[in-house]
Amino acid sequence: MLTNLSTEEAPKRPLIHPTAVIHPGADIHPNVAIGPYSVIGEHVKISAQTVIGAHVVIEGPTEIGVGNRIFPGAVIGLEPQDLKYKGEMTQVKIGDYNQIREFVTINQATNANKVTYIGNNNLLMAYVHVAHDCVIEDEVIISNSVALAGHIHIESQAKISGVLGIHQFVHIGKLAMVGGMTRIERDVPPYMMVEGNPSRIRSLNLIGLKRAGLSEDEIKQLREVYRLLYQSSKTFKEALDELYPLCSSSQHLLHLHQFLKSSIGGGKRRGPIPAKG
Repeated sequence: MLTNLSTEEAPKRPLIHPTAVIHPGADIHPNVAIGPYSVIGEHVKISAQTVIGAHVVIEGPTEIGVGNRIFPGAVIGLEPQDLKYKGEMTQVKIGDYNQIREFVTINQATNANKVTYIGNNNLLMAYVHVAHDCVIEDEVIISNSVALAGHIHIESQAKISGVLGIHQFVHIGKLAMVGGMTRIERDVPPYMMVEGNPSRIRSLNLIGLKRAGLSEDEIKQLREVYRLLYQSSKTFKEALDELYPLCSSSQHLLHLHQFLKSSIGGGKRRGPIPAKG
């Protein structure tokens, strides 16, 4: 028969399993829990309230913030899968309160003093791969079996559905939604829903916008801009020029305009995904 024990009477559970291997150079907060057979390397810093499951490998330099949950089989901070890597000191930085599920892999950056960065309150589901030099901001959800190539930037509150690949240097905007099994090789503008192979903008991400707390007026403005950009007879440049005067009235319109102008600007990026049709 089980009985309730007081806090003083209850046996102390060890926070680090005896089979875990911790390098003496690692900086582990006293209340971090580490499960069986996990390996924590040198130059790893793990902050308070983080829970690491069984068979996790974390190499450094890697910095992990407060309250993260890292599930069995995850591998974080190993060398990038990039032939240009020459052994420089690069980093992984992970913020607070993320969930990193089973068998997620997160690689170091390629060039010296660069960082692969994950912000706060993100959910990376099983078998997600985050390659070198990626940036994932806050409150992003990435579903199972998504492969991020190098130098991808995903803005806050974006949602990426499962079983898809994202091309290197792609930029995915705030509150965008990417449908499952979509081929992403160009930038995904903020607030849009993208789906297909080849990928196309299908509509505004209306459900995501409402869940994020945008007002009816803000959503109405974005609807009008969507029609201007993707359903009018104007060229894309003409539509952007017409959008610019409206940006002073809305931070969302300003962000969308800046994103599209930057995307069209060239460099190693291929420009924004077009609309259907």
